[in-house]
Amino acid sequence: MSQICSVKAGGMMSLAIDNAGALWMWGNCPLPDSSTEGGFSLVSSFTPSPVWDFHGHTVVKVACGSEHVVALVSAGETYKGEDLVCYSWGANNNGQLGLGDRESRLRPKIIETFNQDSPWAVYEVTCGSFHTALLTHRKRPNDMLESMCWTFGLGENGQLGHGTTQSALVPEQVKELPQYVYLVSVDCGLFHTSVVSSAGDVWSWGMEKGLGLCPNASLTRNEAGDAISPILISGNGPHGPKFQDPVQVACGAAHTVLVTDDGYKLWSWGRGRSGVLGTGKTIDFFAPAIVLWPPLTEEFKQDELNTGGLDDEIKTKDLEGAEERDEKLSSAMEEMKLLQSKLSVMERYASILHGSIFGKPFAAEQDIPISLKDMGFFDITKEWENMLESADRSKLVRLERFYRNMLAGVKDKLMKRRIQEIVNECLHSSTIGK
Repeated sequence: MSQICSVKAGGMMSLAIDNAGALWMWGNCPLPDSSTEGGFSLVSSFTPSPVWDFHGHTVVKVACGSEHVVALVSAGETYKGEDLVCYSWGANNNGQLGLGDRESRLRPKIIETFNQDSPWAVYEVTCGSFHTALLTHRKRPNDMLESMCWTFGLGENGQLGHGTTQSALVPEQVKELPQYVYLVSVDCGLFHTSVVSSAGDVWSWGMEKGLGLCPNASLTRNEAGDAISPILISGNGPHGPKFQDPVQVACGAAHTVLVTDDGYKLWSWGRGRSGVLGTGKTIDFFAPAIVLWPPLTEEFKQDELNTGGLDDEIKTKDLEGAEERDEKLSSAMEEMKLLQSKLSVMERYASILHGSIFGKPFAAEQDIPISLKDMGFFDITKEWENMLESADRSKLVRLERFYRNMLAGVKDKLMKRRIQEIVNECLHSSTIGK
């Protein structure tokens, strides 16, 4: 029986890697399906489905955004340490697949920057909603240990850290990070990215100074504005700006959490709604604050007292105004979910209907009939004639078979109903005669 070794979730999909190195997906996933022939759309899978493209290989790590997936897979049958190849597939409207274009893929495709012959070995991968980040080191290291952070995809809030708000279609290095540091962890929020080095330095970039806060957040001390390049996040503990023995950094939609001291301390900053920062308060923190984790040492207790003093220095916002904004945001999110659900149903219906009539699914803007684009109404007769004119013999034969079967089904149903009517009439007549 397979044992699950790792799980990931993002958007409306879930992924798992088992102990045999197989990748499984379920939810709204970019999986090959007969109904998506000729176009791209997510497929609803109610139970885990294997990604057969990696059969005979070992999937080591996987990450997913709203509608895209990135996986690190062994070049051979087994994982040998630095033989990982980076694959991506799914939605690609913003170049988040790193394949050099904006074409979405239903099947995994190798990111050529990190193919088997690449000088870089990928050891961490993470996805934001519409961007991707990776950590690499050289396969043949020099005397100095060197690792790099690469990002690609949507960049309009600076979440790529390239010093610009332009999107990137291929992986690009975050060049403003210091050289000769070893990055131990990376993660992406909705619109921000954070990394931490083995020396305890943390950098963030993206929306609102890399905090990931929404633009309407009431930032103080001239904090407003997106960070298009990495910003060093300073700690407030006894070790100065560095964090002691960092383990992992993780990003939520609009907040960041850092594990330090070999797992015995937690820091957090960003949006504090619903107590997500774990500080005992629901206000936003623009600098790292210690999470109220069960104290294990006297030093830890002293850190909590010091952080409490820092908390008092931060101006609190109008709580009534914050609650009102939260209610409006919650209402807007619920309405957005409802609209997304309705849109998904409409898209699936349009795809099925279009496939039934024209022999291919309605998958992209280019499939919108010309008459509907130009004149605002759908000339089904003209579009049908155009489709028949451009179809080859095999397609015409398939269409003939499809409509013959459909017509036979309609005739059969009409005959059954007529027979039932005659039987009912006979029964009714016999009842009256008695």
